[in-house]
Amino acid sequence: MRAVTWQGAKDIRVETVPDPTIEQPTDVLIRVTTTGLCGSDLHLYEVLAPFMEPGDIVGHEPMGVVEAVGSGVRHLDVGDRIVVPFNISCGHCWMCDHGLQSQCETTQNHEFGTGASLLGYSKLYGQVPGGQAEYLRVPHGDYGAIKVPNGPPDDRFVYLSDVLPTAWQAVEYAGISDGDTVLVLGAGPIGDMAARIALHRGHRVLVADLVPERLQRVAGRGAEVIDIGSLDGTTLAEVVRDATGGRGPDAVIEAVGMEAHGSGGTKVLQKLVGLLPDRIAEPLMTNAGTDRLEALLSAFDCVRRGGTVSIVGVYGGAADPLPMMQMFDKQLHLRMGQANVRRWSDDILRLLQQDDDVLGVEGFATHHLSLDEAPDAYATFQKKEDGAIKIVFRP
Repeated sequence: MRAVTWQGAKDIRVETVPDPTIEQPTDVLIRVTTTGLCGSDLHLYEVLAPFMEPGDIVGHEPMGVVEAVGSGVRHLDVGDRIVVPFNISCGHCWMCDHGLQSQCETTQNHEFGTGASLLGYSKLYGQVPGGQAEYLRVPHGDYGAIKVPNGPPDDRFVYLSDVLPTAWQAVEYAGISDGDTVLVLGAGPIGDMAARIALHRGHRVLVADLVPERLQRVAGRGAEVIDIGSLDGTTLAEVVRDATGGRGPDAVIEAVGMEAHGSGGTKVLQKLVGLLPDRIAEPLMTNAGTDRLEALLSAFDCVRRGGTVSIVGVYGGAADPLPMMQMFDKQLHLRMGQANVRRWSDDILRLLQQDDDVLGVEGFATHHLSLDEAPDAYATFQKKEDGAIKIVFRP
């Protein structure tokens, strides 16, 4: 089969690799019909290169048609249409029973002290072959696979794999009450969708970003937008406080993460570590790695006293300096973590099955490309060129 493979930092290639097969009774094998390119994939593209090996199949946002099932799979048949969550969870451990599927004790990665395994996401998370491919083996498909109805286009359901539950959890963790205002930092796919969900629930939503095309999209859904690139000496915190009666928003959703603009020295350090041999780079990243924290620090600065910061942007550093005095003095509430996809998927699916496309998922993607276009797509997405906000592949 054809698959998108990692071959080195900023070196993504589409190659012919062996077809996957059923390996465990709980496996499901699918023919992939749509698969997304996620902002988290960009971390593998460069920053997390020490944890990748040439030939790793990437991608964690797939859906498709069932080709075969293991003997332990009871709820699916060949020909069924399913979406595959990006995190791999068993459904029967203590963590899964408590709605923490991203911490599944069956698929945790003890070597690196990380949570549940993820599709296509490096040695840190199990080195499981990913979904940017023509076919995919779905581990624990007996629990994880989300069956969806035939009829509506793939774009109605594919975001159940990651974008929707990640944004949904970000809004849930923000703890927004009726009458509250939320600031979303970053209008990439997750920030955009989080804004849509918060707007759908009737909240006032501010969105800040640097990219005009992204701001135009969320403004078209009803959000109030702030172009960070045109502040002219005024800080973002000052702008949002002016817009909220001097107090600040009740919650901030930080949807940027380690790819934040600014922090030039840290960006250089990340690149230098990526050039080191893996045996040296891995402990540096896991024990002393630092991230670009501009977005996170802005979240702490912007949120009102006693407010909540919901962190959904991905971070990888173990030695990030945090402004603890400010966080303590402002009495902030923090919630964060990988999305627990199966905790939210049933609620989201009910929303998607309504006749009206209330979240605009069918028009969410800006680019529909073939797998062979993946190398250029990664480069375009990282550079935020060609209006690329959400890219999906059609294998």
